[in-house]
Amino acid sequence: MYKTVTEHQITFFDFNQSCGMQLEEKNEWVVLSTRIDWGALEKVYASLFPSHKGHPAKPLRMALGALIIQKRKKLSDRALVKEIAENPYLQYFLGIQQYSHKCPFEATSLVAFRKRLNVSFLTRANELFLGKAGATPEHTGDKVCVSEDGENSGTFILDATCSPSNIKYPQDFVLLNDGRVKLEEMIDYFHKTYAPWKKPRTYREVARREYLAVAKSKKRTTKKLRSLIRKQLECLRRDLGYLEAYMAEGYALPAKYADFYLTIMELYRQQKYMFDNHTHRVEGRIVSISQPYLRPIVRGKAKNPTEFGAKYDVSIDEKGHARLEKIQFDPYNESSVFQKAVEAYYQRTGHYPARALVDQIYRARKNRDYCKEHGIRMSGPKLGRPSRKASTKEEYQDNTDRIEVERFFSLDKRCSGAGLIMTRLSDTTLSSIALSVFVTNLFAIPAGNIFLLYFAESESGSDSIHFIEFEAA
Repeated sequence: MYKTVTEHQITFFDFNQSCGMQLEEKNEWVVLSTRIDWGALEKVYASLFPSHKGHPAKPLRMALGALIIQKRKKLSDRALVKEIAENPYLQYFLGIQQYSHKCPFEATSLVAFRKRLNVSFLTRANELFLGKAGATPEHTGDKVCVSEDGENSGTFILDATCSPSNIKYPQDFVLLNDGRVKLEEMIDYFHKTYAPWKKPRTYREVARREYLAVAKSKKRTTKKLRSLIRKQLECLRRDLGYLEAYMAEGYALPAKYADFYLTIMELYRQQKYMFDNHTHRVEGRIVSISQPYLRPIVRGKAKNPTEFGAKYDVSIDEKGHARLEKIQFDPYNESSVFQKAVEAYYQRTGHYPARALVDQIYRARKNRDYCKEHGIRMSGPKLGRPSRKASTKEEYQDNTDRIEVERFFSLDKRCSGAGLIMTRLSDTTLSSIALSVFVTNLFAIPAGNIFLLYFAESESGSDSIHFIEFEAA
């Protein structure tokens, strides 16, 4: 059940501070609270509660505000509760009527907040915020972009990245050992709870000694690793057989073991296939037993060529507004996102962009034909033999302006928590990344009067400098 509180949204002058102290109006949390349309978001949030029975849910401002604070300050759930209890500015941001020495919710409530505020809701919240902040002249960097025919205008930037989850680096023999330990825990549960026959032999002490002998060795040869993996696969086969015998007699696994059992069965199948075929590639490869939805994402970076987390595309328009275009755990080709993202730009603005700044993977022939059909200039060299001419001023400007998306990823990962995702569930992991994009927009898009500087060519052919002053929402 959810009760809307739109009519009773707290204002800056309503907050009751103890001992007669006053809050500073220029504090970033006070300013940010006025930039978010809590009333519009609350109407969307109320639709998520179709039933009118049960205990009333926490207000939207409290739930979303808590997650925004957590992302911005990069706090754990318990640390966030402690921080809110000590800071009156954060309590005002959450919509609390007066200062209290106790946080209005427990740390365990944050899991429910993250489940409720999913990717769909956070994408909608991001659009509402950008719509409110969108009453600004179109610009990118220091150049106003308008096409020659006057129809297409603006700039569209698109790029992809990966937010790694907090798991240890996956190694085959470590994953198999973790699976063996978990299966032995299930066998102990059956024997302790039902004890239908004599407890079967698992040889766990021998298996652990063999695992530690390789795990602690400084040099792991291919022969040692294959020998250990072969023995571990045999342990998993035997333990899975024991569990099948228990369940054949009508004994059921509890809910806390059911998902682990299915995951380990798939892990055994994948590892057995790779061992028999002398390969390290398999479709849908499991890299974590506790988070089986994660997949290896090959990034090709010098520091981390492969990351383990969700992959997503972000677009940035000429106003510097970032939007989440696609997100999923399985790897995909970024070029397939381009046309859909440009069409979404057209639906928002009513016109196609004058130029699209993308890297090489987006410059597929189908995307080039699409841009040519709609009068969009795509950055980068043309197809065919490379030209011997030096790069033009236009190409240099495109490469310079495309850095804006890299800057956004830097802020997203360093300041908004997307650099390492700490959540454990698949839906909360995706919502955590979507929230990072939203929070980065909240703090990256400036408030107040902004001066825009751009260069234009006069009729005489000389460059002139122009200034524009406008108010950001």
